[in-house]
Amino acid sequence: MKLFDVYPLNDITIVKAKGSYVWDGDGQQYLDLYGGHAVISIGHTHPHYVQRVTEQLHKVGFYSNSVHIPLQEELAARLGKVSGKPDYQLFMCNSGAEANENALKLASFHNGRKKVIAFSKSFHGRTSLAVAVTDNPAIVAPVNQTDNVIFLPFNDEEALEECFKKQGDEISSVIVEGIQGVGGIREASASFLQTISRLCQQHNAVFIADSVQCGYGRSGKFFSHDHAGVDADIYTMAKGMGNGFPVGGIIIAPHIKPKYGMLGTTFGGNHLACAAALAVLEVIEQENLIANAAETGNYLMAQLKKIRQLQKVRGKGLMIGFDLPENLKDLRKNLLTEQRIFTGEAKPNVIRLLPSLALRKKDADQFMEALQEEIQMMESSAKAVK
Repeated sequence: MKLFDVYPLNDITIVKAKGSYVWDGDGQQYLDLYGGHAVISIGHTHPHYVQRVTEQLHKVGFYSNSVHIPLQEELAARLGKVSGKPDYQLFMCNSGAEANENALKLASFHNGRKKVIAFSKSFHGRTSLAVAVTDNPAIVAPVNQTDNVIFLPFNDEEALEECFKKQGDEISSVIVEGIQGVGGIREASASFLQTISRLCQQHNAVFIADSVQCGYGRSGKFFSHDHAGVDADIYTMAKGMGNGFPVGGIIIAPHIKPKYGMLGTTFGGNHLACAAALAVLEVIEQENLIANAAETGNYLMAQLKKIRQLQKVRGKGLMIGFDLPENLKDLRKNLLTEQRIFTGEAKPNVIRLLPSLALRKKDADQFMEALQEEIQMMESSAKAVK
């Protein structure tokens, strides 16, 4: 049997990781400014994280949600404290797509409606309903297509107002990323999020804050939507929640009531997942990583804005993007092969930075030095060819 070939791969095998660095099988060190799609929140193989998961594995790794699991209650209490949402309710699952799937389903259960508003360049996952609200026809199979999703322009308050005016009594939920990741680090404006909140309240629709990539402290606040001073009805989480262990969840406002059988999961909230998620929150608190994300992110963006070749430097905290001119379209590839630095991308020519929230200033300086060196080399090579 061979692997189902759906991923274009870099010819690199990572065998070791620590902090903001990874090493390949030949011992070559790389600076990791992508964190495996914003997954590494507290740094690779953090000692407290390794200890927490290892100790739990020696006790019990898994049993089903048919029994009392105190770790789930411990996680809910700590998550409520760190996120500033202590009166919300936690439902655990395994991934961001599953979190969004459950959020959309729960919203429909709550108000009995079918229509969902999503936005241009959105990405909410690849499962059935999550991919239906994702603005990428290439990954939407015919079986996923539905007339229940309304796509509106991102940050267009007038279009949103008009949609609710015409169909407000049919809208089940509005799902929006506080900062679009795959869409190119596009930030939802405060007034746009405030308008979503107001219209959802007026029309008994559910405001779903997709925080899978932009949440868990990455933006310098626990949820990027917090920058707008709004409270969503449901927040979806994954990626940084487990620092690499598969764990996701939704937190749900108190006015949305549960009933037996409404949602369910086999692996969600298992003992190891809870131990990993607790370790992440403990490190975030103990090492003040949300404040570090804000401070280091501001420093990094200020330095990036000084480089004349980079366009539209944007983001919040350690969720940063910038556009490249056509002559530097291979910069991301060169940073990896020539400078040994992992970064992310968004089409067509956007570099995304999504490092650990523990990124140090000296790591940022190393990146800036390598970035400027590579830009100079690329421009010199282009001149030589001419």
